[in-house]
Amino acid sequence: MRRFFVDENAIADGTATIGGNLFCHMSRVLRLKIGTRVILSDGIGRRHVGYIEQIGKENLLIRIEESSSEPSRPAGPLMTLYQGLPKGSKMEFILQKSTELGVDVLAPFAAERSAVRLPASRESQRLERWQRIIREAARQSGRTTLPQLETVADFPELLAKANQTVKLLLWEEEKSNRLRSVLGSLPVPESVSVIVGPEGGLTRDEAASAMASGFLPVTLGSRILRTETAGLAIISILQYYWGDMG
Repeated sequence: MRRFFVDENAIADGTATIGGNLFCHMSRVLRLKIGTRVILSDGIGRRHVGYIEQIGKENLLIRIEESSSEPSRPAGPLMTLYQGLPKGSKMEFILQKSTELGVDVLAPFAAERSAVRLPASRESQRLERWQRIIREAARQSGRTTLPQLETVADFPELLAKANQTVKLLLWEEEKSNRLRSVLGSLPVPESVSVIVGPEGGLTRDEAASAMASGFLPVTLGSRILRTETAGLAIISILQYYWGDMG
């Protein structure tokens, strides 16, 4: 059966009403028919199995046959990726792959060297698109919960709200704190976050502010990784070291 993520408010009185982009995808792209059985996840821990009962011009109705709790999230700390806004479609790639890797919170931010600035008039539209990418990546990778996508913040806002147990700063100017040594010195935390700068990295002032806010600067070695590679590399390592990949 195909799995789809739906808003919890779409399910009421034993039925789920599907409209908007998901309706178009199910009815016009996948061409699902009346009677097709599907799995619906609400992204917060509930799983619903049912079948398509009606297909209209703007929405379809799914009759829920059974509901249950989703399996618990994989073991390991809650992971947050603070990602500096990159150019072009790189952010979409980062969101997709981070979702596949099991990140729990995705938080884009505008840094001093960010070449991209989202005007307020376009931010809601961009976040909507990013949310669709996350949902599709979660569906394809078999996740039972959706990562939380935060609105774009500036760097001081990021630092003010970062309250994870372990906070890491991936910084190309750090030479001594190797990631393996840092992780080996720490117990398994309840939560961990990583800051990855945009193209051009963070300024020294930004790095200093992050360290003053409790972020530990770390290096991945002699190679300088692109912004769309760096976060995925360190998240993969963290999932292996503390999460469900090991």
